[in-house]
Amino acid sequence: MKPVTPLVAVDVVIRLRDRPGHPIVLIERRNPPPGWALPGGFVDVGECLEDAAVREAREETSLEVSLIALLGCYSNPERDPRGHTVSAVYVGEAEGEPVARDDARAVALFDPQAPPPLAFDHALILSDYRRWLATGEVAPLRFCDK
Repeated sequence: MKPVTPLVAVDVVIRLRDRPGHPIVLIERRNPPPGWALPGGFVDVGECLEDAAVREAREETSLEVSLIALLGCYSNPERDPRGHTVSAVYVGEAEGEPVARDDARAVALFDPQAPPPLAFDHALILSDYRRWLATGEVAPLRFCDK
């Protein structure tokens, strides 16, 4: 019997290296839950996390992303209202003009210091990203209080 486990997802903080200030790319979600979010999605069976991150970024923003760091893994059972989802979050770089595709209703560039209200736990992830920018340290370990 197979174990019942959380879904596995990836998200990418995409910084545009060809823009002043290196803004980040956020998508406005087409599907529930609504709101702005990091580009990302579910990992396909047989796919490694890094390949899924690059694929999801391309599908939602049309950008070819180069991954440069694993920011952290986010696994709080409450992070996704649709159900328990574990996400590996990467920092990536790209150049060019993002275009909303696939699950993205819209795409926009934001200063990482001033993002809009975000879906899921993406405000926490961006806080960790800002820490990474300042110190080079990845996300801290977080234990779920049950």
